[in-house]
Amino acid sequence: MARFFLSPEAWGEHAVLTGDEARHAAQVLRLRRGDSVTVFDGRGRSAKAEIADVSKSELRLVLGETKIRPALSPEICLAQAVPKGKTMDLIVQKAVELGVNSIQPLITRHTVVQVDGEDASKKAAKWQRVALEACKQCGQDLLPEVAPPTDFATWIGQANADLKIVASLFSGARPLREILREAPAPRKVVLLVGPEGDFSPKEGADTLAAGFLPATLGSIVLRAETAAFFGISALRYEYS
Repeated sequence: MARFFLSPEAWGEHAVLTGDEARHAAQVLRLRRGDSVTVFDGRGRSAKAEIADVSKSELRLVLGETKIRPALSPEICLAQAVPKGKTMDLIVQKAVELGVNSIQPLITRHTVVQVDGEDASKKAAKWQRVALEACKQCGQDLLPEVAPPTDFATWIGQANADLKIVASLFSGARPLREILREAPAPRKVVLLVGPEGDFSPKEGADTLAAGFLPATLGSIVLRAETAAFFGISALRYEYS
């Protein structure tokens, strides 16, 4: 059954689906009156719905019983240095499937892609659409927020969580398994993953000064996207 995002403000017994979601339903999928769909609000709420009326720009819906999916614990924020090419699209997609709560793209000293100003907003909007499509495809009712790309030096001092981990090649890094099993059940975790060229020496020092625990992900050097998937999966496995 087709799934559509219905904003929380539009939720109700007689709801109206508008915008890109309505156009996709009416013009691409060619749904008609009487067809059934599933809607979700990105905050854990979903419902079966029957289409009461269709136009090119909106679908009027009659919602059925609402179901609430509780948020996974702990809350995970993936702080990811933006890789080159379209790899960030893949990272966002898979991070959604693995149940992150938020994604913070970062611009570091060795980040190949440099974005700022209006371009940052456009990138964030694009990645937010990727996150939405991932939610629709994998049955995830909780839509993570993808923040605009932010300068690492600005962000690092503002990163707050019960547990802060950096996937790193730093000297003294400990196995991720050890760090997780020593940590009391955290409510929020920030997982920081650097760029292809790793962090600069100053960024590494600033990361440790901000309270991040350096974690090794094994003896094989992983690509940035693989490190992100590994770390998120380990967190979900350990605390599930």
